[in-house]
Amino acid sequence: MGHPVVPSNLEDELDIVIPTIRNLDFLEQWRPFFQRYHLIVVQDGDPKRTVKVPPGYDYELYTRLDIERILGDKAWCISFKDSACRCFGYMVSKKRYIYTIDDDCFVAKTPGGDSINALEQHIRNLLTPSTPRFFNTLYDPFADGADFVRGYPFSWREGAPTAVSHGLWLNIPDYDAPTQMVKPHERNTRYVDAVMTIPKGTLFPMCGMNLAFNRELIGPAMYFGLMGDGQPLGRYDDMWAGWCSKVICDHLGLGVKTGKPYIWHSKASNPFVNLKKEFHGIFWQEDIIPFFEDVQLPESATTVGECYRSLAKQVREKLQKLDGYFLKLADAMESWIDAWEQLNPPETPVEQKTLPQASSQHVLPNGNAKA
Repeated sequence: MGHPVVPSNLEDELDIVIPTIRNLDFLEQWRPFFQRYHLIVVQDGDPKRTVKVPPGYDYELYTRLDIERILGDKAWCISFKDSACRCFGYMVSKKRYIYTIDDDCFVAKTPGGDSINALEQHIRNLLTPSTPRFFNTLYDPFADGADFVRGYPFSWREGAPTAVSHGLWLNIPDYDAPTQMVKPHERNTRYVDAVMTIPKGTLFPMCGMNLAFNRELIGPAMYFGLMGDGQPLGRYDDMWAGWCSKVICDHLGLGVKTGKPYIWHSKASNPFVNLKKEFHGIFWQEDIIPFFEDVQLPESATTVGECYRSLAKQVREKLQKLDGYFLKLADAMESWIDAWEQLNPPETPVEQKTLPQASSQHVLPNGNAKA
């Protein structure tokens, strides 16, 4: 069936969201692939610190002060001192697609030595349908050299719209703290040239450091939770968003793909620091996963927002037995969806919305500032 043609005007349809506490020097390596796109940088930590972006990039930079100014009494739902703050960028974007990447990730190479344009592969994943109802043993039937295998129902070959493209990584694995401790020198060197649809009814551990999604299809579900400063949990932000978005995708008939593209993950985080952040989650996840496996969304919920509100209600009712934190998390989920709908009225087309701007300047590729 072959690859779809990536639109030549994709810069009008996609934003790159980057959470950071440091200068974005890593963008120099990504320049051939990223420079034509608009960046939304969410600066965590001290808002007085100056984060430097390499020249030539068109970007907006938001600090905690911007988040509080724009969201007002709902700003508390955006995590502080945690990369979960990235989801604020999803909320203020005006584009159809979002690609988010961590600032310690670089361009990976194929086994043949070619640089991988991760962004282009993500868009190919999002522009081709998914096959969540019936597994195709040649993985993605829309890849070059592949098709639906014998026995695949013809009535299901149209597939489902793809809402999420989950990319992978080479070098430093995305391990939890206990695994980091027992395998400190392990590196991922396996490049698997494949993309697959995660089957309906199956959860997965979503990683936010190389992730793209269709904001119009699933954006309101991409809340990275309440983590970091003042919270008893960290490093579960992307996984929480993954579990929530997957059950909503299953309910609404949307698809999630995982596999290519790969990026190069360059820096291992401290396993002892990570253990402090993950400690409660390691125990809680044994109850959280069954909760998401069993969750039922009402048939009347036909939008992502309606689904998410139902999910927040069920989190409050069924997970509070684990810890009072989940009552606060449920409140945060509702505040998040309220804020999303305030900035993104459902009846207003994305391309016509006017959203609050960052306090920093809008820098154009020619180095001039836009008023």
